[in-house]
Amino acid sequence: MHELSIALSIVDIAADTVKKNGGGQVEAIYLKLGALSGVVKDALLFCWEIACADSPVQGSRLVIEDVPLVVYCSDCSARSTLESINQLVCPVCKNPTPAIENGRELELTSLEIV
Repeated sequence: MHELSIALSIVDIAADTVKKNGGGQVEAIYLKLGALSGVVKDALLFCWEIACADSPVQGSRLVIEDVPLVVYCSDCSARSTLESINQLVCPVCKNPTPAIENGRELELTSLEIV
């Protein structure tokens, strides 16, 4: 389960940010998580409290924004959100579309510090 190591890395980034900004308590951490990121959202949320234990981030909320899989089809010039990651096929013209525009994200977007 690599989600625990990802959670620990997020905690380290947040703790460093708090330290650089003169302290405070982290209330929430906001994260964008793409459908193709390779991270299981539920597993990341499950191990969050463990990762935060005995750190400046302890007691914080992890708020995850799901980023859908968006592809661009060079055949018909359509940008489409795919419902499934199993087939990279344009829903408009039905041709394969390997041009992924969104969906790979694993991005810490902001911290809420009080």
